[in-house]
Amino acid sequence: MLKISTQFDGGNIEIVDISNPTNIQLKLPKDNAAEFRQWFYFRVQGVAYQNLGINFINVKESAYPEGWEDYAAMCSYDRLNWFRVPTRYENGILSVNHTPLANSVYYAYFEPYSYEQHLNLLGNSQSSGLCQIDDLGSTLQGRDINLLTIGNQAASDLKIWIIARQHPGETMAEWFVEGLLGRLLDDQDPTSRALLDCATFYIVPNMNPDGSFLGNLRTNAAGANLNREWLDPSLERSPEVYYVREKMQETGVDLFLDIHGDESIPYVFLSGNEGIPSFNTRLAQLQQQFVRAFLAASPDFQNKYGYEKDEPGQADLSIATAYVGETFNCLAYTLEMPFKDNHQWPDDDYGWNGQRSLRLGEAILSPIYAMVDLLR
Repeated sequence: MLKISTQFDGGNIEIVDISNPTNIQLKLPKDNAAEFRQWFYFRVQGVAYQNLGINFINVKESAYPEGWEDYAAMCSYDRLNWFRVPTRYENGILSVNHTPLANSVYYAYFEPYSYEQHLNLLGNSQSSGLCQIDDLGSTLQGRDINLLTIGNQAASDLKIWIIARQHPGETMAEWFVEGLLGRLLDDQDPTSRALLDCATFYIVPNMNPDGSFLGNLRTNAAGANLNREWLDPSLERSPEVYYVREKMQETGVDLFLDIHGDESIPYVFLSGNEGIPSFNTRLAQLQQQFVRAFLAASPDFQNKYGYEKDEPGQADLSIATAYVGETFNCLAYTLEMPFKDNHQWPDDDYGWNGQRSLRLGEAILSPIYAMVDLLR
């Protein structure tokens, strides 16, 4: 008998009708305390060798309807190996057509990154002997807000801050951090060794563990979009931002990267700080140099497609990149990866996925290293 379930970390779907396997009708649920809807992740059982037609009937109401154009859902039998399955968006309905080869199968908006994986990432990083884990505080549901500090923490060091998953459904962001940490903590990697000789890294792999566990797309347990809380965070609504911002004030920031995923644009791209009040020739030159170095480091990155640049003085300072860049007068970027395939370097079987995000995280250390002398 066909069964659909979501009672696991990040699971999220609303069942409408599962009486006909060729016309399963589902709805995208809202975030637990907000109106955003886009993320889905569910298990289907009892369906081996059956032709499934899975129809999401309310995708017009999703946060980013344009995100469904040329999109393909992700599927796995073991939650380790994920691949894309035939998907079409037509007349306001997203339809997945797939014949599972086993009785138990998972479907997700993007390759998940569970809380258990998050805790394993912290443990493996600490085991390297190069990484210190600090607890900055607790989320509204009591989960830990952990900071990884890697480097000598000397006063003369460059202070490099990297945060990920302010929007919990953007799981590619934590895959990216896993790749970055894997390379940074490799004492046989010459780029990493050279970086840690002159820089201290402060890394928050998951800014929003509550939203991640709840299966939210963009918000925490209180319904706050953390990437609009940076001007005035509070312990009651956005403790995640409050605690991280306090630590930044303590350490200072020379380079800041905020790692995200974009639902609609099928490219890897950067969004800079042209609109902050203090933007000047120095910051413009730093941005240009970082882009050139990143282009040289990874064929998956491009600088043609992305968000429109803010007009001078018009940046929203409640957004992390704008707030940090303005507050610390530093180079600050938002890095976006696609939920779809990367049209810069497409892959019909897997599209953009966890492993490609991980490899991009490894690659980012090269442009960071290229900036060392310019940031001093």
